[in-house]
Amino acid sequence: MSEFRLLLAASTVSSLGNGVRWIALPLLAAQISADPRAVSLVTAAEQAPFLLFGLLAGVLADRRDRRALMWQADLVRGLIMAAFTVAVLHGTVEIWMVAAIGFLITCGDMINNAAFAGLVPVLVTAERRPKANSRVQIGVLIADPLVGSVLGAVLFGLAAALPFGLDAATFFAAAALVALVPGRFRPQRAARPTIRADLAEGVRFLVRSRPLRQLCLLFAFSQLLGAGLVAILVLYSGRELHLSATGYGLLIASFAVGGVAGALLTPRLAAAIGDRRALLLGIGMCAATTLTMGVTASPTVAAAAVALYGGASSILGLVTTTVRQALVPPELMGRVVSTYQMVVFGVTPLGAIGSGLLAHAAGLRAPFLVASVALVGALGVAAWKIRLPSVSAAEPLL
Repeated sequence: MSEFRLLLAASTVSSLGNGVRWIALPLLAAQISADPRAVSLVTAAEQAPFLLFGLLAGVLADRRDRRALMWQADLVRGLIMAAFTVAVLHGTVEIWMVAAIGFLITCGDMINNAAFAGLVPVLVTAERRPKANSRVQIGVLIADPLVGSVLGAVLFGLAAALPFGLDAATFFAAAALVALVPGRFRPQRAARPTIRADLAEGVRFLVRSRPLRQLCLLFAFSQLLGAGLVAILVLYSGRELHLSATGYGLLIASFAVGGVAGALLTPRLAAAIGDRRALLLGIGMCAATTLTMGVTASPTVAAAAVALYGGASSILGLVTTTVRQALVPPELMGRVVSTYQMVVFGVTPLGAIGSGLLAHAAGLRAPFLVASVALVGALGVAAWKIRLPSVSAAEPLL
C-alpha cells in the first residue's frame, strides 16, 4: 500500500495549498472590490472549466498514464501560481486577473481529479475503498479548510503575496510525491477509438446508470446552491457576523472540524443504515444548517452550523464516491468522473452569479434562506426517487 500512501500524501499536501488559496483569493478579490457581483465572479470563473473542458479531461485520463498526468498538472499549476505571486507582490493585480487565476488552476485540477479517480481503484481493493476514501477526505479536510484556511488568512494579513507563494510550493511538492509512485498507470484498452467516441462512451455510461444519474443530478443541485453560498461567504462573515479576515478563516476551519468528524463516521454510518439513508441524512443536515446561517447573528452559532454542514458534506461525498467506484469499470473511470464533475460543477457559476445578484438585491442572508428551502425540496425528491446499491462495509483502516 506504499503507492496509495504516496498518493494520499500528495493529495494532502496539495490540499494545504488549495485551502490557503481558497481563502486568499476571495480576500484579495474583496480587497480590490466591495461589490458582491464582482467577488462572486471569481467563484464563477473557478468553476467554469468544469463545464467547458470537463469531458476532455476525462478522455485524457483514460488515454494517458494517470500518474504522469497528475505530476505534470501539479508542476504547471505551480509555475502559474509562482508567476501570480510575483504580480501580487508588485501590486499590479486587478479583479479579472484573480478570476483568470481561479480559471487556470481549476483547469489543472480537473485533469488531476480525473487521473486521481482512476488511480485509487487500481491501488486499493474494493473492500478497502470506503476506508481509503475516508482517509483521503480526512487529509483534504485537515489540510484544506482546517489548517489551510486559518494559515491563508494569517498569511494574507501579513502580506497578500505570502499565501500564493505557499500554494506554488505545495504544487511542486505534490508533483514530486506523485512522481515517486512506482509503475505505469495507463489504462489497458483493446482499441483506440476517436476522441468523440470516447466522450460519448463516458456520457452514455453515466446517463444509462440510474444510480449514477440520480446522484449526479442531486449533487449538481447541491453544488448550485453551495457555490452560491461560498461566493458571498467572505462578505457575509464580515458584514453580518462582523468577523475579521482571521475570523473568516476560523469560520472556514469549523467546516473542516465537522468534515473530519463526518469522514471518520461515514463508513460505519453507511454500513449500519445503508448508503441511501446516509445520503438522505446528509441532505437534511445541509437544509437545517443553511437555515440557521440565514437567521443567526452569532458567530458561534454560525460556526457550529458550518461545522455541521461540513459533516453533512463528508457524508454526501463519501457515499457517492464509494458507490461510483463500485459501479464504474476502471477503463471508464476518468471519463465517467469527468462527465459527472462537468455536470456537478458546471452549474456552479450560475449559483455563484445568482447568489451575488440575490445578495445585492435582498441582502446577504437571502441566499442562505433560499438554499434551505431548496434543500428541503431536494430531500423530498431524493427520498421519493433515489435507490442505491449498498456497497459500504466496515473494514479495517488501511
